[in-house]
Amino acid sequence: MKLYDLVGPPSPRRIRIFLAEKGVEIDTVTIDTREGEHLKPEFQAINPRCTIPALEMDNGEVLTEGDAILRYLEEKFPEKPLFGQSPEERAVVNNWLHITDLDGFSAVAEVVRNSVPRFENRAITGSRNVAQIAELAERGKKRIDFYFEDLNAHLKGRDYIAGSTFTAADISAMIVVDFAKMVGKEVPAECQDLLRWYASVSARPSAKA
Repeated sequence: MKLYDLVGPPSPRRIRIFLAEKGVEIDTVTIDTREGEHLKPEFQAINPRCTIPALEMDNGEVLTEGDAILRYLEEKFPEKPLFGQSPEERAVVNNWLHITDLDGFSAVAEVVRNSVPRFENRAITGSRNVAQIAELAERGKKRIDFYFEDLNAHLKGRDYIAGSTFTAADISAMIVVDFAKMVGKEVPAECQDLLRWYASVSARPSAKA
């Protein structure tokens, strides 16, 4: 098994935090997207989508999507469970993973990809050239606010997003909060439950991964 990784971007960080919570170390290869290494033929032969992270499984097949990588690692290393400990918890974890991907990650990515100068003509991930659209960046900022509002409401009276333990849903949401800071979006002061939860989860040792 081999992880293609890069310190800095949120998607590979999610995998590192997951592994740190599991107490698992695997072989890692750094692919520096800032230097264009993800677009070189050598890496495209491994991952034609040219995205990081990517995980080469024991059978040689490569997973290119973060959610699939997390599911594989959960199956491969079931202790401690990070997708919930009961059918109900697993359902809530997956429900909030979907919400966070749709309303959180994609909202921040919409801002980053459509406003940051170094992503000019690179408005989507991968190898294709796509022009930035300023209006999408503005819409993305509003979507981040909506996500913070919804997550704050969900966290009222809860220590974690799903059940009584820290899960993959908490990892993803924590990373969205950090990712949003890259575009100047902080959790509003009125989102007290979200701020309480974030202070707790971001203090975990794995959050430094």
